[in-house]
Amino acid sequence: MPAPVITPHLTREDSRATYAPGTEFAMDIITMIGNTGTYLDSPFHRYADGPDLAGLDLATLVGLRAEVFHLADAWSAERRGIRPETLADRDVRGAAVLLHTGWDRHFGTPAYGRGAPFLTGEGAQWLIDAGAVLVGIDAVNIDDTAADAGGERPAHTLLLGAGVHVVEHLRNLGALPPTGARFTAAPPAIEGFGTSPVRAFAELP
Repeated sequence: MPAPVITPHLTREDSRATYAPGTEFAMDIITMIGNTGTYLDSPFHRYADGPDLAGLDLATLVGLRAEVFHLADAWSAERRGIRPETLADRDVRGAAVLLHTGWDRHFGTPAYGRGAPFLTGEGAQWLIDAGAVLVGIDAVNIDDTAADAGGERPAHTLLLGAGVHVVEHLRNLGALPPTGARFTAAPPAIEGFGTSPVRAFAELP
Protein backbone atom coordinates (compact mmCIF):
# COMPACT_ATOMS: atom_id res chain seq x y z
CA MET A 1 0.00 0.00 0.00
CA PRO A 2 1.28 3.52 -0.71
CA ALA A 3 2.27 5.64 2.26
CA PRO A 4 0.27 8.84 2.86
CA VAL A 5 1.70 12.07 1.46
CA ILE A 6 1.16 15.29 3.41
CA THR A 7 1.90 18.60 1.67
CA PRO A 8 1.08 22.21 2.53
CA HIS A 9 -1.72 24.00 0.72
CA LEU A 10 -1.25 27.24 2.62
CA THR A 11 1.70 27.76 4.95
CA ARG A 12 1.53 30.01 8.00
CA GLU A 13 4.08 32.29 6.37
CA ASP A 14 2.06 32.65 3.15
CA SER A 15 -1.21 33.17 5.03
CA ARG A 16 0.10 36.37 6.63
CA ALA A 17 -0.42 38.21 3.34
CA THR A 18 -4.15 37.43 3.46
CA TYR A 19 -5.09 37.93 7.12
CA ALA A 20 -4.81 40.75 9.62
CA PRO A 21 -1.49 41.25 11.44
CA GLY A 22 -0.96 38.53 14.02
CA THR A 23 -3.49 36.19 12.36
CA GLU A 24 -2.17 33.17 10.48
CA PHE A 25 -3.35 29.69 9.46
CA ALA A 26 -1.94 26.42 8.16
CA MET A 27 -3.89 24.33 5.63
CA ASP A 28 -2.53 21.01 4.43
CA ILE A 29 -3.33 18.35 1.84
CA ILE A 30 -3.33 14.63 2.62
CA THR A 31 -3.16 12.13 -0.25
CA MET A 32 -3.70 8.58 0.97
CA ILE A 33 -5.37 5.28 0.30
CA GLY A 34 -8.37 4.51 2.50
CA ASN A 35 -6.50 1.52 3.93
CA THR A 36 -4.10 3.66 5.96
CA GLY A 37 -3.23 3.13 9.60
CA THR A 38 -6.07 1.79 11.76
CA TYR A 39 -8.99 1.68 9.34
CA LEU A 40 -12.58 0.52 9.03
CA ASP A 41 -14.05 -1.48 6.15
CA SER A 42 -17.68 -0.84 5.27
CA PRO A 43 -19.67 -3.37 3.21
CA PHE A 44 -19.04 -1.23 0.09
CA HIS A 45 -15.35 -2.16 0.35
CA ARG A 46 -16.27 -5.71 -0.69
CA TYR A 47 -19.70 -5.33 -2.32
CA ALA A 48 -20.69 -2.75 -4.94
CA ASP A 49 -24.25 -2.62 -3.59
CA GLY A 50 -23.28 -2.52 0.09
CA PRO A 51 -23.52 0.58 2.31
CA ASP A 52 -20.62 2.99 1.87
CA LEU A 53 -19.05 5.06 4.65
CA ALA A 54 -21.86 7.61 4.42
CA GLY A 55 -24.46 4.87 4.76
CA LEU A 56 -23.31 3.45 8.09
CA ASP A 57 -25.44 3.78 11.21
CA LEU A 58 -23.50 5.56 13.98
CA ALA A 59 -25.17 3.23 16.47
CA THR A 60 -23.00 0.44 15.02
CA LEU A 61 -19.78 2.46 15.36
CA VAL A 62 -19.92 4.54 18.54
CA GLY A 63 -19.93 3.47 22.17
CA LEU A 64 -20.27 -0.24 21.42
CA ARG A 65 -20.00 -2.77 24.21
CA ALA A 66 -16.55 -4.27 23.69
CA GLU A 67 -15.89 -7.98 24.04
CA VAL A 68 -12.12 -8.37 23.96
CA PHE A 69 -10.72 -11.84 23.32
CA HIS A 70 -7.15 -12.15 24.57
CA LEU A 71 -5.80 -14.78 22.18
CA ALA A 72 -2.03 -14.39 22.31
CA ASP A 73 -1.75 -18.01 23.50
CA ALA A 74 -4.57 -19.37 21.34
CA TRP A 75 -2.76 -19.53 17.99
CA SER A 76 0.64 -20.58 16.69
CA ALA A 77 2.74 -20.31 13.55
CA GLU A 78 1.36 -23.70 12.51
CA ARG A 79 -2.25 -22.82 13.37
CA ARG A 80 -2.68 -19.10 12.76
CA GLY A 81 -6.42 -19.14 12.14
CA ILE A 82 -8.80 -18.10 14.92
CA ARG A 83 -11.63 -20.62 15.01
CA PRO A 84 -15.13 -20.62 16.56
CA GLU A 85 -14.19 -22.73 19.56
CA THR A 86 -11.88 -19.93 20.68
CA LEU A 87 -14.80 -17.49 20.73
CA ALA A 88 -17.76 -19.62 21.78
CA ASP A 89 -17.90 -18.87 25.51
CA ARG A 90 -19.08 -15.24 25.30
CA ASP A 91 -22.23 -13.26 24.53
CA VAL A 92 -21.28 -10.94 21.67
CA ARG A 93 -24.73 -9.86 20.47
CA GLY A 94 -24.65 -6.15 19.61
CA ALA A 95 -20.97 -5.93 20.57
CA ALA A 96 -17.68 -4.92 19.04
CA VAL A 97 -15.57 -8.08 19.10
CA LEU A 98 -11.89 -7.16 19.42
CA LEU A 99 -9.34 -9.90 18.74
CA HIS A 100 -6.17 -9.31 20.73
CA THR A 101 -3.54 -11.57 19.17
CA GLY A 102 -0.47 -9.65 20.30
CA TRP A 103 0.68 -9.23 16.69
CA ASP A 104 0.76 -5.45 17.07
CA ARG A 105 4.12 -5.88 18.79
CA HIS A 106 5.54 -6.15 15.24
CA PHE A 107 3.86 -2.98 13.97
CA GLY A 108 6.30 -0.86 11.94
CA THR A 109 8.66 -3.76 11.24
CA PRO A 110 8.94 -6.14 8.25
CA ALA A 111 7.72 -8.98 10.47
CA TYR A 112 4.31 -7.35 10.76
CA GLY A 113 3.32 -8.33 7.22
CA ARG A 114 4.33 -12.00 7.39
CA GLY A 115 2.75 -14.92 9.21
CA ALA A 116 0.09 -12.90 11.03
CA PRO A 117 -2.87 -14.51 12.79
CA PHE A 118 -6.28 -14.12 11.17
CA LEU A 119 -9.96 -14.96 11.61
CA THR A 120 -11.11 -18.09 9.79
CA GLY A 121 -14.27 -18.16 7.73
CA GLU A 122 -15.82 -20.46 10.34
CA GLY A 123 -14.92 -17.97 13.06
CA ALA A 124 -16.43 -15.12 11.05
CA GLN A 125 -19.67 -17.06 10.52
CA TRP A 126 -19.89 -17.84 14.23
CA LEU A 127 -19.59 -14.13 15.07
CA ILE A 128 -22.28 -13.27 12.51
CA ASP A 129 -24.63 -15.89 13.91
CA ALA A 130 -23.88 -14.70 17.45
CA GLY A 131 -24.89 -11.13 16.54
CA ALA A 132 -21.61 -9.16 16.59
CA VAL A 133 -21.86 -5.75 14.87
CA LEU A 134 -18.14 -5.03 14.46
CA VAL A 135 -14.99 -7.16 14.49
CA GLY A 136 -11.51 -5.74 14.97
CA ILE A 137 -8.05 -7.30 15.03
CA ASP A 138 -4.56 -6.11 15.99
CA ALA A 139 -2.95 -7.58 12.88
CA VAL A 140 -2.28 -6.70 9.26
CA ASN A 141 -5.56 -8.17 8.01
CA ILE A 142 -8.56 -10.03 9.36
CA ASP A 143 -8.01 -12.61 6.58
CA ASP A 144 -5.01 -14.73 5.74
CA THR A 145 -2.92 -12.72 3.25
CA ALA A 146 -0.19 -15.32 2.76
CA ALA A 147 0.76 -16.01 -0.85
CA ASP A 148 -0.42 -19.61 -0.57
CA ALA A 149 -3.88 -18.57 0.71
CA GLY A 150 -5.07 -18.23 -2.88
CA GLY A 151 -6.36 -14.67 -2.63
CA GLU A 152 -9.56 -15.72 -0.89
CA ARG A 153 -10.94 -13.41 1.79
CA PRO A 154 -13.63 -15.42 3.60
CA ALA A 155 -13.73 -13.25 6.74
CA HIS A 156 -14.22 -10.06 4.72
CA THR A 157 -16.71 -11.76 2.43
CA LEU A 158 -18.85 -13.13 5.24
CA LEU A 159 -18.63 -10.25 7.73
CA LEU A 160 -19.16 -7.41 5.27
CA GLY A 161 -21.84 -9.39 3.46
CA ALA A 162 -23.71 -9.57 6.76
CA GLY A 163 -23.23 -5.85 7.46
CA VAL A 164 -20.62 -6.44 10.18
CA HIS A 165 -17.89 -3.77 10.08
CA VAL A 166 -14.22 -4.72 10.09
CA VAL A 167 -11.44 -2.75 11.79
CA GLU A 168 -7.81 -3.69 11.12
CA HIS A 169 -4.40 -2.60 12.46
CA LEU A 170 -5.66 -2.02 16.00
CA ARG A 171 -3.07 -1.58 18.73
CA ASN A 172 -2.87 -1.87 22.53
CA LEU A 173 -5.82 -4.23 22.88
CA GLY A 174 -3.86 -5.95 25.62
CA ALA A 175 -4.61 -2.95 27.86
CA LEU A 176 -8.36 -3.61 27.71
CA PRO A 177 -10.37 -5.87 30.03
CA PRO A 178 -12.26 -8.79 28.48
CA THR A 179 -15.55 -7.02 29.14
CA GLY A 180 -16.75 -3.65 30.36
CA ALA A 181 -15.16 -1.22 27.89
CA ARG A 182 -16.96 0.80 25.22
CA PHE A 183 -15.44 0.94 21.72
CA THR A 184 -15.69 3.64 19.05
CA ALA A 185 -14.37 3.63 15.48
CA ALA A 186 -16.27 6.22 13.41
CA PRO A 187 -15.09 7.10 9.89
CA PRO A 188 -15.97 10.26 7.96
CA ALA A 189 -19.25 10.00 6.06
CA ILE A 190 -17.92 9.83 2.48
CA GLU A 191 -20.26 8.68 -0.28
CA GLY A 192 -18.98 6.09 -2.74
CA PHE A 193 -16.06 5.17 -0.48
CA GLY A 194 -15.63 1.87 1.33
CA THR A 195 -12.65 2.17 3.67
CA SER A 196 -11.25 4.94 5.85
CA PRO A 197 -8.80 5.53 8.67
CA VAL A 198 -10.49 5.91 12.05
CA ARG A 199 -9.48 7.12 15.47
CA ALA A 200 -10.35 3.93 17.28
CA PHE A 201 -10.56 4.17 21.06
CA ALA A 202 -12.04 2.45 24.07
CA GLU A 203 -13.63 4.00 27.13
CA LEU A 204 -13.03 2.15 30.37
CA PRO A 205 -15.57 1.95 33.19
